[in-house]
Amino acid sequence: MRVAVIDLGTNTFHLLIAEGEPGGPPAVLHRETFVAKIGQGGISQGLITDEAFARTLSALEGFRRRIDAFGVPPASVFATATSAIRNARNGAALVEAIAGRTGIAVRVISGDEEAEYIYYGVRSAVPLGTATALVMDIGGGSVEFILANAEKMYWKRSFEIGAQRLLDRYLTTDPISPSAVRRLHDSLEETLIPLTNAVHQYQPVALVGASGAFETLCAIDAGKRGRPLDAATLVEGTLELSSFQTILSQLLTNDRAGRLAIPGMLPMRVDMIVVASCLLDFVLRKYDLRKIRVSGYALKEGMLNQLLSGK
Repeated sequence: MRVAVIDLGTNTFHLLIAEGEPGGPPAVLHRETFVAKIGQGGISQGLITDEAFARTLSALEGFRRRIDAFGVPPASVFATATSAIRNARNGAALVEAIAGRTGIAVRVISGDEEAEYIYYGVRSAVPLGTATALVMDIGGGSVEFILANAEKMYWKRSFEIGAQRLLDRYLTTDPISPSAVRRLHDSLEETLIPLTNAVHQYQPVALVGASGAFETLCAIDAGKRGRPLDAATLVEGTLELSSFQTILSQLLTNDRAGRLAIPGMLPMRVDMIVVASCLLDFVLRKYDLRKIRVSGYALKEGMLNQLLSGK
């Protein structure tokens, strides 16, 4: 069974082509990431700009060529869209344009579906064990939180507080101002009340960060240690709390040029990583979590896992 999985995120698009037998481990044939930034310039207005519209169609045409080159049957191409497209007034028009231009049918999924796929992806990369963990995926449009262990999900929810949204609202000076960080934390205190209640109920012992910002933090940490890390190859990792706090301090005090000079920094995340790290810092402090594990697998790997398991 050869399949292609496409994840149309707010900041990046991902293509994963793999094959395998139902119930067996997949063999990945091709991975590709396209920095689409479709939330840039319009997400706070509920709109995908004309420029982002054009970038999307160009990216999907490229994905179509790769899919065809690998001989994936049309019925085995599975594409999903998340926060930016599901909340945009012209999201449905973009989905229609993709189908007309490439023949790829995009399914716009809910935040709950997104969180569920993320859980299955993380579980296939990180041994969660029996203790409850708080799984966190910081996207450009939304952030998913899942309270779970290796056996089951206890609670999941998606919040529309992704890095592009926070960037538009709080990164109005460079470096970010202390007052903006305080306002961000005050907003999170209120927005994340449902998560706070769930954390009190299920008592997670560690945080597991999925892909994106967490991969970048791991790459920066590795750079500080003189051991360069290709974030794209990361499957499972750890990030010491003290190391994160050191990186956070750098992100809060450096302007864009200074952040770009940090070893391991990915240019595509040089701005979003600031607000994403402020969000992570809030969660770690608020819920007294002192262990950070990192999964390089998230939504697309979760989709692949479920497809090959016949679900």
